[in-house]
Amino acid sequence: MSEIARIFHIAQSADILPLDQGKDYRCASLDTEGFIHCCDQRQLSGVVSRYYNENDAVQLMIIEVDKIEAPLILENTVGGAELFPHIYGPINASCIIDVVPFGIHSDERMGLFE
Repeated sequence: MSEIARIFHIAQSADILPLDQGKDYRCASLDTEGFIHCCDQRQLSGVVSRYYNENDAVQLMIIEVDKIEAPLILENTVGGAELFPHIYGPINASCIIDVVPFGIHSDERMGLFE
């Protein structure tokens, strides 16, 4: 995994609250699919366009790969060729570098499409 230093997870703003208390991050997909969806830098704009284009209540979690405690697997669970990083467990708070606003008009999101 060393070729990828950082990965990203687009989180629902409501799911971020436990991080303020130093707790590990969980979201619905961990319970329903068994993993947390992530992407790398080059995949980020495509993920936003496909799944979050109209969603304003999200934040971007920046994750340091070398500090993730749960298994991280590069795969495509829908049968495509492009591999996405999936974290098979909660995201430990110690690997989260930052969480930034990622709403529709945020500087971070606008910068993806310039």
